[in-house]
Formats: sequence, structure tokens, C-alpha cells
Amino acid sequence: MTTLAALGFGYCVHHLVAGEPAAFSRVVGTARTAERLAALPAGVEPVLFDGESLSAALADALAGTDLIIASAPPDARGDPILRCAGKVLEAGQLRQVVYLTTLGVYGDHGGGWVDEATPPRAGSPRLERRLAAEHEWFAFGQKRGIPVSVLRLAGIYGPGRNALEQLRAGEARRIDKPGQVFNRIHVADIARTICAVVDRRFDGILNVTDDLPAPPGDPIAYAAGLLGLPVPPAIPFDEAARDMSPMALTFWAANKRVANHRLKSELGVSLAYPTYREGLKALYDSGA
Repeated sequence: MTTLAALGFGYCVHHLVAGEPAAFSRVVGTARTAERLAALPAGVEPVLFDGESLSAALADALAGTDLIIASAPPDARGDPILRCAGKVLEAGQLRQVVYLTTLGVYGDHGGGWVDEATPPRAGSPRLERRLAAEHEWFAFGQKRGIPVSVLRLAGIYGPGRNALEQLRAGEARRIDKPGQVFNRIHVADIARTICAVVDRRFDGILNVTDDLPAPPGDPIAYAAGLLGLPVPPAIPFDEAARDMSPMALTFWAANKRVANHRLKSELGVSLAYPTYREGLKALYDSGA
């Protein structure tokens, strides 16, 4: 049986654990605040981790961990998990690491296609830190002699986090930036991918995305059709950008189409939702 430590227990791991309740004999989840710890699902052992120090409780849990799913964001000093707990992990029984990161590290390619062999173009300090953390985890895996799966995730949607919810709440904005496309992935397909990389002990970089890079307004228009609502008017990007955060502006500055052939051919993952259309339709049908 497998002990999982989810360091940064978030949306993706929540759906993985809920969908595969028999996959793990023990699940430890960390969060940075007591409030977030209190919101963890039943059955998950909550342990505080603020990214600055390693508590005795977390050190004890990590010493007996078989699998880590790491999603805690790196800072200017590097990956906080390795900084605080690297020695404990080296000495423990760890057998595999799954590191959740972002397709943003590829940067801008003018709408062209990229894959795992494409050199990254981070383009911002935040994404440079993500690349550095990837390298840190690979170095740790080589030293420890275990596989490290770096999963570069597309824009995540699923129950409670999707265009249908945005429209129902009156918060959907259909931003128009001609030529811009984004990749997306349903959270259920992320969970499916994690199961595949753990089963195959995959070592390397993997793009986790669906089959259809599409303009940002397309899912909103499709969701509006499902709900029988009018499609929100298009907002020119220059107008929308006035109140965007620096992180959002960085996100919109990168235009690329990300290929998923390794996900499907090497890992054998069959996507439950190959485009946003299947994903949103399933969410609509389920009332999510």
C-alpha cells in the first residue's frame, strides 16, 4: 500500500484522492494556514507547512512517505520542500515524485506548436523560478535514484471551476485578443495522468493538456449556449488589460499551441475530455 504526501494539497490532488479512494493507504496533506488545513477532506491527515520550516510532525510523515505530489510554488530561494525537507526525503522510503507545474514555462511562440523538446522561454522571474524548481527536483531524483515526473499543466477546469460557473455568477468576461489561443485540461484528466505516471514510474517532462488549443472566448460562448444565455460581449484585450495583475499580463503575453503526443503515445493516457466541449457538456449534464 502507498503513503501519499501532497505538499500543497489543492484542487488537483483533491480530485485524485476523491476519484481513487483505494489507491493510497494513507494521505498526508499540507497547507500554509490553519484555515486551509481545516478545509481538507475527511481522511486526509492535515499538517501545517509554511514553506519556511519543517515541523516534527511533517518530518515524521515524510520519513514514511512513498509518493510525493508537490505543487508548493518556489520562491527566490528555490523549492521550499527541498530546502526544508530534502535531507529527510533523502533518508526516507520515498519511491517517486510528481511535480505539478505550468505550461507557462514555454513562453511565447506566436501561436506556434511546442512540445516537451521545445526549449523553455520563461520570460518572467516567476516562471524562471518554476524552471529552476524543475531542475532541483530532477537533480534530487537522480541523487536519490527515483523517478521524477514533471507535469506541465494547461489551464485547469472542472467541477466548481469552469465557464458555466462564471456565467451563472455573472463573472464571465469574453476577452478578445486576435490570434490568441490557450490550452486547457479537465481536472479528471490530470488525475488520470497522475495515475499513469505513478503506474509506469515515468521519469521526465510531460505536457498535460487536451487536444484543442482555442481562443479564450470560445469556452465561454459554448457554455453560454449550453445554459441558454446570451454570449457576453467581447472586451478588447487592451481595455481588459488595464485592471489585470502582473501575473495575468504575463499569462496573456504567451501565445502557443501545446502538443500532447507524449501524454497519449508514451503514457497511453486516453483523455476523458479531449476538448473543452466534452468537458463542459459533461459538467452541464451533471449540474457541476
